[in-house]
Amino acid sequence: MRAPWLILLAAFAVACDGGLGGGTGADAGLVDGGTGAPDGGPGGGQVPPGATTSVPVSVPGSMRTAPFDVPRALTVPQGFSIAVLARVPGARFLAVTPEGNLLVSNPGAGTVSLVRPGAGGADAVVSDWVTGLRKPHDLVFHTIGSTVWLYVSESNGVRRYAWTGAATAPASEVVLTGLPDSSTPELHGAYGHELKNIGLDGQHRLFVSIASSCNVCASDAQADPVRGAIYVYDATGGNGRLYARGLRNAEGLAFFPGTDDLWVAVNNRDDVPYPFQDATGHYGQIVQAYVDNHPPDELIRLRDGGNYGWPYCNPDPDTARGLFDMSFDRDYDTNRDGSAADCNVMDHVTMGIQAHSAALGLTFLQSTSFPAPWASSAAIALHGSWDRTTPAGDKVILVPFVSGGQQPSSAIDLVTGWTGSDGKYWGRPVDVAVDPGGGLLISDDASGTVYRLSRGP
Repeated sequence: MRAPWLILLAAFAVACDGGLGGGTGADAGLVDGGTGAPDGGPGGGQVPPGATTSVPVSVPGSMRTAPFDVPRALTVPQGFSIAVLARVPGARFLAVTPEGNLLVSNPGAGTVSLVRPGAGGADAVVSDWVTGLRKPHDLVFHTIGSTVWLYVSESNGVRRYAWTGAATAPASEVVLTGLPDSSTPELHGAYGHELKNIGLDGQHRLFVSIASSCNVCASDAQADPVRGAIYVYDATGGNGRLYARGLRNAEGLAFFPGTDDLWVAVNNRDDVPYPFQDATGHYGQIVQAYVDNHPPDELIRLRDGGNYGWPYCNPDPDTARGLFDMSFDRDYDTNRDGSAADCNVMDHVTMGIQAHSAALGLTFLQSTSFPAPWASSAAIALHGSWDRTTPAGDKVILVPFVSGGQQPSSAIDLVTGWTGSDGKYWGRPVDVAVDPGGGLLISDDASGTVYRLSRGP
């Protein structure tokens, strides 16, 4: 499990002061942000300050190739700074190692890279940890008995490695294979969301997201295995079954700290036709003013056996509670007369996220050394939109849990500003993780960068 493992990482950093962001220099003493013990979970009662201050991105001289061949700035909460930790082409998902170093996936290259500190405080060193994989994506450390495993998702399955701390990968064990990807015959080489995301809980259950094959495909709901769904297996890949469905593209999988409650961040559909037969006369048309805010992306606390609507029903933010407690509208393309699915019986989304933000990586901060009061939150990386008049996303948001239990509050911005003055993205966030020194690591596949956001200079 990602979050509990970070507790061990923080303890390791205190003992050894090693690894990336190991609490030296400007970050010394900032494991709790200088405010006492970190907020241990929800119920702190304080919504943290959001991003208000534009700060220059600190970039080592050896890493100042485009887009850092010109000065760049990002907006962060007051008192924070942000720096380029490493340049890793195609950087997607992240995992902090037991030693406090960093693994970064690159599906396009079939590699997982290892990022380590340079000798004597030199720039970080990036090397191949493993090559030749089939679109590796998510990376999750998980301990079973006395063995620390690194689970790696590929487009057609999952493999794991017994962690040794070595600079290159040992032999792997195949946990799952034969999951659908672009090689699946019925898909004829086309699979829009074939990258897989994974999570492991305290019962050593392996959860795998099998995303949709296209923007909106009714055939995905009838496939075997169902696409747009989460499956659960034993840690070694046995006893697989459908866990939850109606999830177009669940990229972020994370367990609420101290529980086996699985939360997901979901990328929703594009170009949704107007679903209402009303006086506007727009029924069945793609109206950009409607598309701009429909349907929202999603943050969901999953229920075993739950169905969250896709591809037949879309959550509608036009309710009294906005992005909370949303009802569903029938999807015009797949369910216009309601015969394919009853939208009234679908499980409600826990919280909506601005439509077309492209929600990807999700990490709970409560069990990490990220500073309070921000640590009473979940961090979500938004990749940025294309299907919107005014682009949205290209930022990292926080979803605070300040009311007790697992009830989220409205999202706030943590890091923004990856859009240039020309309106184009110069960077696109993908995933987030916390290092032993309390820094938030952010991957960016557009510029091939890993950033470190920290409290203090």
